[in-house]
Amino acid sequence: MADSRALPPAPWPPLRNAQVCYGAASSNISSYGILENYETSSVIFGYALPLLEMQLLLIFVLIFLCHMFLRHIGMPQVVSYMLAGLLLGPHLIDLIGFSSDRLSLDAALDGNIALEGVAKFGLIMFTFLMGVKTNKKAAFQTGIRPVAIAVSSFVVTMAAGLAFRSFRIDKADPLYMPLKLAPTERTVIVSVQALTLLPVVTHLVHELKISNSELGRLAISIAAFNDLMGFITLVCVSYVGTYRYVSPGLANRDAVAIIILVLVIVFIIKPTAQRIVDTTPEGKPVRKLYLYGTIMTAIAASVYTTFFNQIYVLGALLVGMAIPDGPPLGSALEAQFESLVTNIFFPISLAVLTMQGDIVRVFYAFGDISLNIFLVGFTFAVKWAASFVPCLIFKIPTRESIIVATIMNYKGFVDLCLFEEAVKKWNLSQATNSFLIFYVLLNAGILPTIVKALYDPKRKYIGYVKRDIMHLKPNSDLKVLTCLHKPDNISGVISLLQLLSSPLNNDRKDRAVIAVTALHLVKLTGRAFPFLVPHDKRSKSRLLQNSYIQTMMLAFTEFQQENLGTTTVSSFTAYSLEDLMDQDICNLALDHLSSMIIIPSGRKWSPDGLYESDDTVIRRVNARLLDRAPCSIAVLNDRGYRSLKNRKRSNGIVNVGVIFIGGKDDREALSLAKWMRQNPRVCLTVIRFMSGQEPDKSKNWDHLVDNEVLNDLKDTYSTAENFSYTEKIVNGGPAVATNVRLAAEEFDLMIVGREHDEDTLNFKGLVEWMELPELGVIGDLLASKDLIARVSVLVVQQQQQHQ
Repeated sequence: MADSRALPPAPWPPLRNAQVCYGAASSNISSYGILENYETSSVIFGYALPLLEMQLLLIFVLIFLCHMFLRHIGMPQVVSYMLAGLLLGPHLIDLIGFSSDRLSLDAALDGNIALEGVAKFGLIMFTFLMGVKTNKKAAFQTGIRPVAIAVSSFVVTMAAGLAFRSFRIDKADPLYMPLKLAPTERTVIVSVQALTLLPVVTHLVHELKISNSELGRLAISIAAFNDLMGFITLVCVSYVGTYRYVSPGLANRDAVAIIILVLVIVFIIKPTAQRIVDTTPEGKPVRKLYLYGTIMTAIAASVYTTFFNQIYVLGALLVGMAIPDGPPLGSALEAQFESLVTNIFFPISLAVLTMQGDIVRVFYAFGDISLNIFLVGFTFAVKWAASFVPCLIFKIPTRESIIVATIMNYKGFVDLCLFEEAVKKWNLSQATNSFLIFYVLLNAGILPTIVKALYDPKRKYIGYVKRDIMHLKPNSDLKVLTCLHKPDNISGVISLLQLLSSPLNNDRKDRAVIAVTALHLVKLTGRAFPFLVPHDKRSKSRLLQNSYIQTMMLAFTEFQQENLGTTTVSSFTAYSLEDLMDQDICNLALDHLSSMIIIPSGRKWSPDGLYESDDTVIRRVNARLLDRAPCSIAVLNDRGYRSLKNRKRSNGIVNVGVIFIGGKDDREALSLAKWMRQNPRVCLTVIRFMSGQEPDKSKNWDHLVDNEVLNDLKDTYSTAENFSYTEKIVNGGPAVATNVRLAAEEFDLMIVGREHDEDTLNFKGLVEWMELPELGVIGDLLASKDLIARVSVLVVQQQQQHQ
């Protein structure tokens, strides 16, 4: 006897008998699980939720497989997203065709609706976050240069492309596209080619990690003005098209609606967001209600622009541009949504956008779209030239001009949205749309690779001028840049600066001053563009309310007052991304002509001198900085030796030791120690480690220079008090480690070079056991967790000559 409670079968497969209950299908969301009556293996896909899960799973599996191969040739991840979409398109997997009638034959219950909804939501959120992360002051910076380049790239491309629009238009095949729509198709191609969309360029510059460079800021500024002209043109073209071909009343309605939206954003949303920022206490998170309200506002704006016949991401972008970037609101939005949107929704969105691409259709209709293909290449070349020539006119270097012109031709996710809207309005054929999708894929893969190959951030740090202490002229000022990541770094840095400074006296009235630049580094979230804030009497009161900034300024102000006449101090705060902190430090060092950068090692010690932790962020920044610094650099591992200020009270002496093995870094360390030696309370000891075998002096230039530097040191301080020089014979790594540990017990601070002359000593065995490779062999021994002696170490690297 049949069970009267048997579950009804799933509506799939409906195509065989076409017996579908449309009313029941509307509630066909989730299956019965293990209780399902499986008539066929694919019955489970007759439900909306399992079908969506299968679609998403397939998308991410293909993305993973594509990126697993493409990453080895340096392709960006967006290429993997788009390639996965093409693989899921027609004539390959055809996911859209497979899913379209799984739920019902009713078009309103298309199996792709849920997937398309997820994709559109992802693009809305991603565009909104790109708008939030954009630095509005940097994007719309005043000046003739970005405006002129933007106008040239947009106007010249539009004029040249529209002039070509009617070329052989009478030869178009009516079966491919009606003759009256063919010019419209070419207009769409020309308009999108002339556009340089701000969210797309913002994402590219952020991915290339050049957002804090002058080149990145220029590209963003040009894109902002170009996008502004494109937005005005888009609204005008939409108005004219609707007015002519649809209804004058509808055109007027849409135009008024967009004007109202802009006014609401400028006079209501933007002031409200700024009030949220101003009323949020410092250090306190923004209320969840404000975050969710902001997101809902962006979604509502996108629905609004869609209803009034504009591209759906436009509303989200405008709302995002109205949100103040940076903390607290911008940072909170990124922390809450950035990871989810970037890693989950954005890949889905790009894959779905490119699923419409049908490469086979491009070949079948190649004769009909050949002129469109030529038009794409023609406008690309015109826009590149229209961007490149103004750059040369404004005397931008040729390599940088090529990069700017290349970035101006970059296409991305918003361009795909424009193509999608044009297809829906019958302004773009499926064959041309498929080609344009393939064009964006090639564009997104090739152009970033070209920019990476051309742009070398080290080029600006090439050492045409000596920026180190060893080559300072007599009585020259010592310019030092000190970096602070945490409040714990302040005392150690100031203690070191106290050793470098000394009070004025009658014998040395001409003593050069020490110009200290104190840079406080803050890890940035919620902003794609780092920014630098100088601290002086004109600093904003809200910024100065920050407790750590106040502590830093008070400490360095007191230090300057104690050494009045011999020391000057200027303070800055750099809000930067972790991957870009080293570039911000190098830029400031270049601007201030610093001879040395002093940075903390990232290893934290307790007040008792015991090891606590390592800061991996600081260590990564230090490693990049050591590779590209435009001057000498010193890494300070502070274990809390008593500062000179405290020793003055006890009339004490600070014992400073230098371990000299050989090489340019050791010579730079010795030069820094000689500068400290001018302080009457510093007792300097130089210990030279030597092997039993002397190298061939005629073949070892470094050895000759080392001897010359040491001989000059001994001649200068041979009769001076508080100075001593010793030599020790050491053989092999164990002997080096033993002598270093013994020396550490006798000093408060030790200064060593990072790299040494390899021909002098053989300590390859020690290299394999290093915990902190950025400190070098000797520095790592002195910063070891197992070292009992409470000695601080300063590891010095002389200015690198970048090629």
